[in-house]
Amino acid sequence: MAQVKVTKPSPSLWRVSFDNPPVNLVGSQMVLELRSLVEAAEADPDVTVIVFESANPDYFLAHWDLADDGAPQEALPAGPTGQHPFVDALIRISRLPVVTVSAIRGRARGAGSEFVLATDVRFASREKAVLGQFEMTTGVGPGAGAPARLPRLVGRGRAIEILAGAEDFGGDLAERYGYVNRAVPDAEFEDFVTAFAQRVARFDRRGVEELKQWVNPLTLPDDEEFPPQLRAFFEAVQRPEVMARVRWLFEQGLQQAGPTEERLGEVIAPE
Repeated sequence: MAQVKVTKPSPSLWRVSFDNPPVNLVGSQMVLELRSLVEAAEADPDVTVIVFESANPDYFLAHWDLADDGAPQEALPAGPTGQHPFVDALIRISRLPVVTVSAIRGRARGAGSEFVLATDVRFASREKAVLGQFEMTTGVGPGAGAPARLPRLVGRGRAIEILAGAEDFGGDLAERYGYVNRAVPDAEFEDFVTAFAQRVARFDRRGVEELKQWVNPLTLPDDEEFPPQLRAFFEAVQRPEVMARVRWLFEQGLQQAGPTEERLGEVIAPE
């Protein structure tokens, strides 16, 4: 796979690195590869922990590729959830009978934030992690699950603040809100994540699977919550004022390494 690269330090521990230069956008090719990854994990009886990380220290997953026409993923056969391919991948990741860990260095906004929300555990670099749902600044609501997942993690008020305010959250504030489990000093981050993953990987896979079966019904959204959000998103992005806002962002350097992507929470806010 070109953008979703898997290494297996042991049969029970997988490490998955996102690598889609220049800023790790989420697009059709990445969705195709996520589908393959999920299918492999669902079929493997030995894997107990999957750590998701980035090959780019500045961008975990920047956001959805707004120039992607969606054709490759639309050609995919329907997954078992019957949902849009990206949403299908996120639902299936959240329900894998393994512990999934997002090791967040750099920016995880929009679809990148929705990805980490679908994983079981989120660790953030205190100095380098940036999370946010910036969609409302363009006039649309998030479409891939953030309105369903965030309130269950951080509560109603903070979820609305994150979604409606559309600001960037650094590691410390994200930890205080419950957006991530823990913010770890960057100098200690890699060792911390590895130690946690290796510890859980030594445990009995069957026990982890049973644990997820108990926790999932109490914490995961029902599948029917997702399609209305995605329909609203697709309808909204066709509005002229939204398209004009997106064109302006591309003129400012959206989706290229540089100040616009680095400070998107500031640049994108309408005056």
